[in-house]
Amino acid sequence: MTSDDIPIGRRVARWRVRRSMTQQMLADRLRRSKSWVDKVERGVRALDRYSVIQELAHVLRVDPEVLLGQQPSTPAGTPDGVDDIRAALARYDIPQAPAQTPEEVRRQVGYAWLTYQHAHYGQLVRLLPGLLATAQAAQSPELLVQAYRITSSLLVKLGEADLAWLAADRAMTTAGDNQILSATATISVGQALRAQDRDRLALAALLPAANRVLPPATRSGDQEVCVSFGDQTARKPLDHGGEGRVDHGGGGRGRAVGGALLVQAALAAGGCGEHRRADELIDRAAGVAAHLRGYDDTHRTSFGPIAVDLARVLSAAQRGDADEALRRHSTIVRREAWRRLPVEYRGAYLVDVARAYLQVGDLRGAARALVDADSVAPAEVRCRPLARTVIADVARAQPAPAGVARLATLVGLTR
Repeated sequence: MTSDDIPIGRRVARWRVRRSMTQQMLADRLRRSKSWVDKVERGVRALDRYSVIQELAHVLRVDPEVLLGQQPSTPAGTPDGVDDIRAALARYDIPQAPAQTPEEVRRQVGYAWLTYQHAHYGQLVRLLPGLLATAQAAQSPELLVQAYRITSSLLVKLGEADLAWLAADRAMTTAGDNQILSATATISVGQALRAQDRDRLALAALLPAANRVLPPATRSGDQEVCVSFGDQTARKPLDHGGEGRVDHGGGGRGRAVGGALLVQAALAAGGCGEHRRADELIDRAAGVAAHLRGYDDTHRTSFGPIAVDLARVLSAAQRGDADEALRRHSTIVRREAWRRLPVEYRGAYLVDVARAYLQVGDLRGAARALVDADSVAPAEVRCRPLARTVIADVARAQPAPAGVARLATLVGLTR
């Protein structure tokens, strides 16, 4: 049995014995009854208040995380090394000849994506300065755009939104006239702008990019799904036979990128308070997802029907409809498609859900989402300033949800 498997009551009993205290002595110092202590140690009475756990820890002269079975496998706090990434982005002296073959650089970029998708942010911080230099030397727009996108995504996580925008802008410049690369870079631009609470600017960047990369229209059964281009609306049935098919983004991959742009645009619209527009954009994204066929997610969008469903949860929470958000959320996380999403995607969504629930006053929902996020992707909770802020707000509740106690201790919060 590991430390995490031991009930908290047994930990209390062990530390009481180590401190040479009887149950009565512990009860007297806590100003409680001996029966209360006995029930806690036997697990009959649950320790479901943060303040009580902290009081017990104080009397037993241990840190609260010791009673809560903290495993120090993932350190809390922003990983060191952001200054090295900043220095790498500030370099303009591009080597004349690549030091590695494009295939070797592609493998390194792929490894960096996997590291990001598994939420190993501390490791990625150390990898990125070298990867940026290697990708620049390779002089491959595709690989360099991907390297900049990984960098921007990580910097958003670490609360460095301005620097994330710089990396995303570098990706846009590198993409040039390549429509699909430009579209993938715009995803990063939108995420960086949203992280700076510049939702309207994000929407202005994301929606035109989605319109450029998506086909004019798709058809589902007898219904037509329209895609708007500026002030014009194009209607065109999908050619199921393949002849004359319009696809401006490279088949399923282009659709996936366009769908991801629509999801980001919908969240930006919700952030602007344009909730009806957000719903319309999510419906458009659903139409795109419904027409996706099997494809290799080369551009790491993670877009599909499940991504659309998650966006509906966040959109409902943005407009203050906590009941709908909770209902949708509880259904989605039981689905197999949810478990197939990258660890990073699930963890980030759960942190966003926690923040959304907190905004509508649902502390218990926020606490559950935070605990779930930590079990899925610990770095999402322990390394992100955004998550720390949400934990602090939830932990200040009276009484604080017990599930947040361990997280509050992990990130160095006290009450």
